[in-house]
Amino acid sequence: MGTYGYDKDFLAERGIRTVELSSADGMARVLMVPAWQGRVMTSTTGGRAAPGYGWINHGFIASGEFNPQFNSYGGEERFWIGPEGGPFSWFFKKGEEQVYALWKVPSIIDSDPFAVESVSDTSVCYVAQASLENASGKAFEIGFRREVSLVPRAEVEALLGVALGPGVRAVVYRTDNSLTNEGSSAWSRETGMPSVWLLGCFNPSPTTTVFVPYRRDCQGRIVNDEYFGKVPSDRLVVADGMVYFKIDGAFRSKIGLPAGSAKDVCGSYDSASGVLNILKYTVPAGPCDYVNSQWGPQEDAFGGDVINAYNDGPTETGVIMGPFFEIETSSPGAALSPGQTLTHTQYTMHLEGSPADLEPIVRSVFDVSLRDITRRF
Repeated sequence: MGTYGYDKDFLAERGIRTVELSSADGMARVLMVPAWQGRVMTSTTGGRAAPGYGWINHGFIASGEFNPQFNSYGGEERFWIGPEGGPFSWFFKKGEEQVYALWKVPSIIDSDPFAVESVSDTSVCYVAQASLENASGKAFEIGFRREVSLVPRAEVEALLGVALGPGVRAVVYRTDNSLTNEGSSAWSRETGMPSVWLLGCFNPSPTTTVFVPYRRDCQGRIVNDEYFGKVPSDRLVVADGMVYFKIDGAFRSKIGLPAGSAKDVCGSYDSASGVLNILKYTVPAGPCDYVNSQWGPQEDAFGGDVINAYNDGPTETGVIMGPFFEIETSSPGAALSPGQTLTHTQYTMHLEGSPADLEPIVRSVFDVSLRDITRRF
């Protein structure tokens, strides 16, 4: 358990169809489930016997249970749509109080399959369509398209602007996630707008830190740290253009960086396992409307976050969902006329190596050192 091969066999033994992308040498692999919206369940740099990076909810999947409210399969990148709460929510019906008992994930992003349109050894494309109504009672016809591709090492180096040394093992994949207005009327601030919302579940450890750069010229709030109550200072540090967030799966907390603060990249580093994760994603230039997922009444329905990080831990009842940690990125709201499409692109990079191998990458991409990261907590 904990290896990529274990997770692949676990799903196969339960009759769950998977699609696997693989490098020519079979070392870099990405495993997806079409029935769960083409979500990436896990990936690896070293073939079957190497560690898998995605957090998978083995207990829930093994139970065979179907939950009409939400099926917690896990997986290291899933395609959802925002906002979760507020007047334009997809997770509550019109007129409902926005409380957990009435919260329901739309089936198109939970239990409905995406169709495989095309597949090769290194890429796969999924498509789907849904008719949805938001919490304001507005009807939407939405086309979904998701393409997942393995990224060659040379392309990764060009994207990051730094060479990956021979000691660095890597698996990198790109996802292009699109929403198309297939209805007859435009989507706007008045009707509400869907956004692409990508959520990734990973395995936490006491030696993991999430680090998110912010714009030093930001005029408003740098970070929102009040999702589940304010995050204490021994778990969140904002300094020198970087937000550092402690990840141990032992304290339920969440942060977010809004438009104006967020850049187009973030990372996490586990000093014990020598794993550096980098997420790079689309952040359009200029002012954009990011949907607000806060439940209930909102002062600004379009003052949401670009990127979020979540650390799992005991809820008020003492129950722990995972533990896992999440990194989430979002597109702006899709202000689309009929026939138009919005695409949100994300690269997920898992890089393994010694501190000496990873140090030049961190310095080049984030302008910090590994010591800057590890000394914070």
